Amino acid sequence: MTSAADLFGIQGRKALVVGGGYGMGRETSLHLALAGADVAVADIDLTRAEGVRDEITAIGPKTFAFAADVTDRGAAEGLVHAAHEALGGLDIVVNIVGAATFAPILDTDDAAWDAQHMLNVGQQLNVARAAARLMIAAKTPGAIAMVASVSGIYAAPLHGAYGAAKAAVMSIVRTMSQEWGGYGIRVNAVAPDGIATPRVRAGFEARGADMSHLARDTSLKRHGESRDIAGALLFLVSDLSAFVTGQTIIVDGGVNAQMPHKMEAFEEG
Repeated sequence: MTSAADLFGIQGRKALVVGGGYGMGRETSLHLALAGADVAVADIDLTRAEGVRDEITAIGPKTFAFAADVTDRGAAEGLVHAAHEALGGLDIVVNIVGAATFAPILDTDDAAWDAQHMLNVGQQLNVARAAARLMIAAKTPGAIAMVASVSGIYAAPLHGAYGAAKAAVMSIVRTMSQEWGGYGIRVNAVAPDGIATPRVRAGFEARGADMSHLARDTSLKRHGESRDIAGALLFLVSDLSAFVTGQTIIVDGGVNAQMPHKMEAFEEG
């Protein structure tokens, strides 16, 4: 009988999770380990990465912790090479890193715009390009998954720089899938809507607000959790998605599928 780990097909594969020490990254790191992959956990905060590494050690696979600021190209390349050496190869890369700052476009100066693009798409390029070069050199078919956002699909009022950067993530995913597919490298992304990560929860609490609207606006009537994104990312780097590349999966509880007009308006007419 085929086990769950065998079904995913990543038993013993070598995975790097960038931003793996917190929230969606932590959940993704644990999902990969439970599916049998060896995992290098990277985070800008080494203590967080080490905490997740210790959780994975208890599960069983080989695991390592690294700290790096991947917005620096040299640091990103160094991280990818260090993970490759520690793990003894690299088959999977998942990059969770990204965050939004909020301001109208008219109030967003060039430095803020550039910083958002480096944090949300520039570093994705840094990591993916370094990983692809190693995979190609080793003739290793690989899977790369990134986190985009629905803010790159819709308008992104008050966070336009972030929305533009996330749209760019989805664009490079499509391009990388075409340029690297011949080497057996698949590239995909997940586009979340509002997810109740620890950072998002803390932001709401700091403002004395609640998260009820995140649930109210979905078809499923609940807000997303970090595990919802981790599950989609695990799928995209596993053999269950072996014929999927260049795609962005929207994980939003059904918001994107809804009709934009309230049916009451039609009924009243």
